[in-house]
Amino acid sequence: MHEAPPTPAATSPAAPAEPLSHGLKQRHLTMLGLGGVIGAGLFVGSGAGIAVAGPAIVVSYLIAGALAMLVMRMLGEMSAAMPASGSFSVHAERALGRWAGFSVGWLYWFLLVVVLAVEATAAAQIAHGWVPAVEPWAWVLLFMVVFTVANLTAVKNFGEFEFWFASLKVGAIVVFLALGGLAVFGLLPDTDPVGMTNLTGQGGFLPNGWSGVVSGVLTVVFAFGGLEVVTIAAAETDDPARAVGRAVRSAVVRILFFYVGSMLVIVTVLPWTAQQAGLSPYVKVLDAIGVPSAGQIMNIVVFVALLSALNANLYGSSRMVFSLAERGEAPRGLLKVSRKAGAEGGVPRRAVLASVVFGFVSVLLNLLWPDTVFLFMLNSVGAVLLFVWALIAASQLRLRARLEQEAPAALALRMWWFPYLTWVTLAGLLGVLLLMLTDDAARPQVLWSAGATALVLLVAVGRERRDRRRPRGHGQERSAFTDR
Repeated sequence: MHEAPPTPAATSPAAPAEPLSHGLKQRHLTMLGLGGVIGAGLFVGSGAGIAVAGPAIVVSYLIAGALAMLVMRMLGEMSAAMPASGSFSVHAERALGRWAGFSVGWLYWFLLVVVLAVEATAAAQIAHGWVPAVEPWAWVLLFMVVFTVANLTAVKNFGEFEFWFASLKVGAIVVFLALGGLAVFGLLPDTDPVGMTNLTGQGGFLPNGWSGVVSGVLTVVFAFGGLEVVTIAAAETDDPARAVGRAVRSAVVRILFFYVGSMLVIVTVLPWTAQQAGLSPYVKVLDAIGVPSAGQIMNIVVFVALLSALNANLYGSSRMVFSLAERGEAPRGLLKVSRKAGAEGGVPRRAVLASVVFGFVSVLLNLLWPDTVFLFMLNSVGAVLLFVWALIAASQLRLRARLEQEAPAALALRMWWFPYLTWVTLAGLLGVLLLMLTDDAARPQVLWSAGATALVLLVAVGRERRDRRRPRGHGQERSAFTDR
């Protein structure tokens, strides 16, 4: 792992000698990249986007996907050159200072621990529908226990869980695209060709104008959150730089294909007016083309998608807080790792346990306020992802210039058209935040997120000022691009 650059506050103690495991394989990382963002936001949440944008939801997904793709390219560039378990938190510290590494690390950890509780809650609602005798809070408890145990054991267990979860999700979308494509051309039994009628009817391709496209972007952009975990996981492979480069290259293009391809099939097979928020457009399409028990099939897929995201977020949050502890930005007791030989060891168990606390608290929240806890938890994380993405872009602007001067050979994966596309990305993220402030439904999320961000920034600045007043120790000078 690489050290942070010299800063006035660079007084944190050296990292421990206990390394994380290298138990993840390339196939784990590839499927994590593919499946990490294929979740309920796509299978269910896309209905809300179609309801506001119509067939032009395809354009909304192209815009949001392009934004996510640019962020991932920047993150891939930095992670391939300087792989670290803390990924963009470490990069932000090197580029902007300890305050930035501290802030983005804790914000992302906060985002993941809340979202994993949200996913456990949503999965519990589906399971409760199948087995009404078991209350949702009991399902949440079961899911939290199972995935906590899985993440406390060898990292390869996490990798295998994610590999098969992601394989099922990817397989479901491939089958959906194949069936939808056959339906469009009338190649399924008892079906006539659909043609382009649904793309141009019911108000045309832009029934709500470009404002509908913008509203669609606000609805779907958060569905791309989760890609970042790939760069965190890359640090636990045998060849992090090569692994993250391959995962980023393959995942971005394929995810755009899955997302945009799915939306194109949905709005081509059925009129956009047939969709509504809260109901899966995938179920509507499968029902329309005569797939038996389509609703239950998609319930199973969504259930698996939620558990997959829970597993990935638990992994990502534990590694992020471990990295923060490694740099002196979190309690050093979290640095303890398991000591078994080979891939069986190197698991930061205390970091895992710290990251599941809120998930177990959500069991109590589900018991006390089952009807309101889901919405409250979603609002509490709101737009934090956009703030994290913005800091990734700002970090890449600084680090790319320094890498070109000090270690150009490390740039195995490069951001396209630097620095212009980086600035375009920052402008796009700012635009999304401003648009969210004008939207009555999204405004509370921005305000909650801004409050959380301001609080973390105040703590970070206060810590940095405190450290500057301390006498600097010997041997604490750091270089941005040297190994320990």
